[in-house]
Amino acid sequence: MPLDDSIWDVVIVGGGAAGIAAAASLLKRKPSLSIAIVEPSDRHYYQPAWTLVGGGCFNQADTCRSTASLIPANAKWIRSRATRLLPQQNQVELENGRHLGYHTLIIAPGLELHWGAIAALEETLGKNGVTSNYRYDLAPYTWECVQNLKQGRALFTQPAMPIKCAGAPQKAMYLSCHHWEEQGCLDNIDVHFHNTGGVLFGVADFVPPLMEYVKRYNAHLNFTSELIAVNGPAKTATFRDTNADGETHERHEAFDMLHVVPPQRAPEFVRNSELANEAGWVAVDEATLQHPHYANVFSLGDACGASNAKTAAAVRKQAPVVAENLLAYLDKRPMTARYAGYGACPLTVEKGKVVLAEFGYGGKLQPSFPLNPVVPRTSMWWLKRYAMPRIYFSLMLKGHEWLAGPEKR
Repeated sequence: MPLDDSIWDVVIVGGGAAGIAAAASLLKRKPSLSIAIVEPSDRHYYQPAWTLVGGGCFNQADTCRSTASLIPANAKWIRSRATRLLPQQNQVELENGRHLGYHTLIIAPGLELHWGAIAALEETLGKNGVTSNYRYDLAPYTWECVQNLKQGRALFTQPAMPIKCAGAPQKAMYLSCHHWEEQGCLDNIDVHFHNTGGVLFGVADFVPPLMEYVKRYNAHLNFTSELIAVNGPAKTATFRDTNADGETHERHEAFDMLHVVPPQRAPEFVRNSELANEAGWVAVDEATLQHPHYANVFSLGDACGASNAKTAAAVRKQAPVVAENLLAYLDKRPMTARYAGYGACPLTVEKGKVVLAEFGYGGKLQPSFPLNPVVPRTSMWWLKRYAMPRIYFSLMLKGHEWLAGPEKR
C-alpha cells in the first residue's frame, strides 16, 4: 500500500548529488510540486575530494554532511531503500514492501562499487598496503601508505569503463608520485599503472600533457591489464593481460602499496528492471534524458545510461535538463532542453596544478574558460581544491545553476 494517500508528482530514487540537484532544480521552477526523495543513507559525501584526501590535500571530515541538511525544504525525504521499479504501475517498491506511487519518476541512485569482482580484495582493504580513494574510510589510509613508502613498488589500477570519475585512478598515482618526488624518494619507488582499457585517457587531446607527467614520474603503463585477485598478506596482485590477438595470460606482481579502483555497475534493482538498457544502466534518450519507452521516467547521474563521463560536473548540467523536460512532460509541452554530454575531470597532475578536462559526447571539448584546456594550471587547482566544493554544496545542490543552463532545441 502507498506510504501516502496521494500519488507524488515526482518520486526521485536516490538522494545523492543527482537526486538532490534534480529536486532543487525542479522546486526552483515549480515550488508547488510534491516530491519524494528515496534515500537510505543519513550521510552525504562530496566524493570528488576523496582523491585529494588520499593525496594529503583535503580534510576527510569536510567531504561528509548529513543528508537531512541537504534535502530541499519542500521535498519529503523517505529514508528507505528502493528494491524494485514498477513502471507499468507507476510505483517504486521499498525494502519494507510498501509502494510509492508517482506521476513522474527520476532514477538517480548512483552506481555500485563491485569490490567482490576482485578475488580476496575485500578482506585486505585498509591493511597490507592495499587501499582505495573510492571509499570514504579508506582515502586517509591512501595518504598514510604514500607517506610511509620510501622505497619499493607501488601499483595503481583502473577497471573497465564505465566508472565514475574516469581520471581518478591516475590522479591517485600523480599525487602520490608528486609527494615522493618532493620527499626525494621517487627514484627508489617502482611505479606501475595497470589499466584494463587500452588508452591512458579516453579523450585524445589530453593524453600528451598527461604523458609528460607519466615520463616525469617514470611510471610504467600497462594497458589491457586487469586486476583479478589480491593476496594482501603476501603482497601480490594477480593481473589478466590481453595481447593484440585477444589472447590472455595471468601474471603476479609484488607490491608494497596497491591502490585499487574496483569494477562498477548499476545497482541490482536497476539492472534487473525493465527500465535498464543492455548494459544494465537506465536507458535514456541522450539529449532529453527521458526513458525511450516510459515517457514519465527520467534519469541522471551515475546510473544513467547516457554515454557521458560519470562525474559530478555532469550532474550539474543534467539536473536543469531533467527539470525542464520533466515539467514540460507534466504540462504536455514539447521538450526543448538538451544535454550535450558535458562532463569534467580535473586531472590533478601534481599538488598545485590541474589539467581541467571538459568534454561532451564523442570527446568533443567543451571548455568553460577561454584558456587552452590541455595546459596544467595553478588556477585550475584553486578551482578544484577550493571553489568546486562550494559550487557543489552552495549552488548545485540548492538549484542555483551557475554556468549550467540547459541548451535549447
